[in-house]
Amino acid sequence: MERSTVSLSEVHRSVAIPQSVGLVKRLFAFAGPAYLVSVGYMDPGNWATDLEGGARFGYQLLWVLVMSNLMAILLQTLSARMGIAAGRDLAQACRESYPKPIGYVLWVMCEIAIAACDLAEVLGTAIGLNLLFNVPLLYGVIITGFDTMLFLVIQHFGIRKMEAFIIMLISTIGVCFGMELFLSKPNISEIATGLMPQLSSESLYVAIGILGATVMPHNLYLHSALVQTRSVEQTKEGKKIACKYNMIDTAIALNAALFVNAAILIVAASTFFKNGVVVTEIQQAHELLTPLLGTTLASTAFAIALLSAGQSSTLTGTLAGQIVMEGFLRFKMRAWLRRLITRLIAIIPAVAVIAIKGEQGSYDLLILSQVILSMQLPFAVIPLIQYTSDKGKMGEFANNVWVRILAWVVAIIIIGLNANLVIDTITELIQESNGALWPWLTVVPVAVGCALLLVYIALPKFFRRRKEPVPLPATSFELVDQNYARIGVALDYGGMDVKVLSHAVSAVKRNEASLYLFHVVEGVSGQLFGGEAYDDEARKDKEHLDAVAAQLREKGIEVHAMLGYGRVPKQLVKLSTENNIDLLIMGAHGHRGVKDLIFGASISEVRHALSIPVLVVK
Repeated sequence: MERSTVSLSEVHRSVAIPQSVGLVKRLFAFAGPAYLVSVGYMDPGNWATDLEGGARFGYQLLWVLVMSNLMAILLQTLSARMGIAAGRDLAQACRESYPKPIGYVLWVMCEIAIAACDLAEVLGTAIGLNLLFNVPLLYGVIITGFDTMLFLVIQHFGIRKMEAFIIMLISTIGVCFGMELFLSKPNISEIATGLMPQLSSESLYVAIGILGATVMPHNLYLHSALVQTRSVEQTKEGKKIACKYNMIDTAIALNAALFVNAAILIVAASTFFKNGVVVTEIQQAHELLTPLLGTTLASTAFAIALLSAGQSSTLTGTLAGQIVMEGFLRFKMRAWLRRLITRLIAIIPAVAVIAIKGEQGSYDLLILSQVILSMQLPFAVIPLIQYTSDKGKMGEFANNVWVRILAWVVAIIIIGLNANLVIDTITELIQESNGALWPWLTVVPVAVGCALLLVYIALPKFFRRRKEPVPLPATSFELVDQNYARIGVALDYGGMDVKVLSHAVSAVKRNEASLYLFHVVEGVSGQLFGGEAYDDEARKDKEHLDAVAAQLREKGIEVHAMLGYGRVPKQLVKLSTENNIDLLIMGAHGHRGVKDLIFGASISEVRHALSIPVLVVK
């Protein structure tokens, strides 16, 4: 793990914004972040809630989708504005705005939301594999654990290639559901009636699931970081232009997501509700599309779109997890490891439910995952509104009065719907427990704690204990000379050795130091027999090291040559420690990503294990 000070440091301001170009080219340069965000608005969790909403209630909940989309555009625009104007993502903003204990609680809740989102992606991808290739759902869930490699490969090509890949998947989903709409022949007048607000006690749970699936909390963290990949001029005018183009990008991308979600609900209403079919799982929807619409094309397009949704959501979920961990904890974890941990957290409950309840349990799990997301939403929305309304942090880009009013109305609607659901659920649990104490000792305290936390973070800044900002280092300071008496050099007998030795000799002459040459014998005999190994590899390695040492001694340098045996990182740490090395110089291996998994990454292990400076030569 490494300290991180900016969002997604590996791609921070990596996309250049062309100057003196037309509107289309300028918009194209800014386009991308909102499309990555929009993926979360059409992931498999949305499918479950949209399908259930359409199949059970017809067009009745269509207005919930439209309202949720309008909320999403407002909140995502505020998120993008935060990243552009303040140079902060939402996780960093929470860390700076609240005391540490509150920040840790918000982090845990956000991680739960990301795991719930990943659960939907796992199930969606597994169901897509099942529908297209007849892979059993349990095996499909396990296979999704390996899509970490897909993320690594795509990430290796940079943020613009990743954005292009995501847009390709979104386009696939859009085309597939365009065909579904055409084949289902929905009633236009009935669609219009669905835009009128109406809600019953039966549809509330599904409505909240739709809200949670549409306005997703982790997307607020994601968007505020992704906009910082653009190299925006850090002037008032530059930031204004960036805010304007990102708002256009957000409106286009999220309306595309609205089309997909509305299409799913409309297809479900015009196909299943119309024929009195109750859909209890996505697989059932896939099977019924062919006989009800009269063509296998409908079922195939449905499965392809589902698989595309699952894979695209996987990529953005990984980025969101990275942003949240770095922002709240200031720790940077390798992307593949972060992805693997998040995926395992999602796979375990999925495997457990499928093993116990069978494949039909996956649908209920999808709905539950979206309700969990909705429950977490207020804890992301309120800090976002608080921060973007603060003139001290946002300057002239702070929310004006009408935006603040609109944002708080959205927050109150979200909180009200969630509070209603929580009260109904707890009441039902208490009634079903027949007077038992367990709901009062578990569920009720958690609900009360969440309510108190919500009240606390919603309080104006002067009511909360203010967290003092970390002072910047003093501008006047005294530099201390660093003297190195023993300089170690790690040689791997590769193309970098000459460059590494050149740096080492310069440092030795400057410090009048002794030079220690290290090489590790990695062969089988070195692994098994250590210093007693004397096979052909060990013998040749020693001869080469002695020859290098002799050549350096001719230049008047005091040289000590030493071999290690076994794992390279462990032996380099051991040799450096035993010889009291003050500075270790190593050559960069020249590979990353998948190659790190195959060949290893010695530098990171050595650097973290030693307390001395390590100079990496590239």
